[in-house]
Amino acid sequence: MIIEEIQKELFARQDEGYRDMQIRIIPNVAPERVIGVRTPELRKLAKELAKREDIGVFLDALPHEHFDEDQLHAFILSEMKDYERCISEVERFLPYVNNWATCDQMSPKIFRKHKADLLKHIRKWIKSKETYTIRFGVGMLMEHFLDADYDPKYPEWVSKLRSEEYYVNMMIAWYFATALAKQYETVLLYIEEHRLAPWTNNKTIQKAVESYRITPEQKEYLRTLKVK
Repeated sequence: MIIEEIQKELFARQDEGYRDMQIRIIPNVAPERVIGVRTPELRKLAKELAKREDIGVFLDALPHEHFDEDQLHAFILSEMKDYERCISEVERFLPYVNNWATCDQMSPKIFRKHKADLLKHIRKWIKSKETYTIRFGVGMLMEHFLDADYDPKYPEWVSKLRSEEYYVNMMIAWYFATALAKQYETVLLYIEEHRLAPWTNNKTIQKAVESYRITPEQKEYLRTLKVK
């Protein structure tokens, strides 16, 4: 059966040193769930598995036993070429995403060709009450709608989010720091007017100041906008 086959393959690729590191940096995943397979190995395996006709059996087996299976699941979805199936599978998988790594590394390539429909899903995701569904929605807005498809109303959506969750607020800060690098003039207003929560405002400035895409002059000004 494909599930047992995948688990056997994952344990064959286990790196115990990498496992120990993952346990440290992803504290909300139970250590016993972590096998310790490096990301390039998972991506390679995902590309092979995505071509199999029986991969649906693995995708249906939720929740997975291991964190590495969650990672593999995310990478398989990222390889899907059928948009309708992909968005359906993403929606089904999101309630089981329970850490920043799986959330941030799931990025279906096919989304680039279906941005109008994707935007409808993003709006729904960021209104969710689930930490990693919100984070994923903001991440997709950051990835796909800060360049040619940017609209000033998008940062407005993100600025209205309020959460007690660290991993939501970190993604909001990441979004605005990236937006400052790409759409400085229209996004600066949110920092100048302190339209973000204080912690998120200051974290945005910190991340922007660390970016090579922000000019020294911009960094100097941004430092003056911290909330005390």
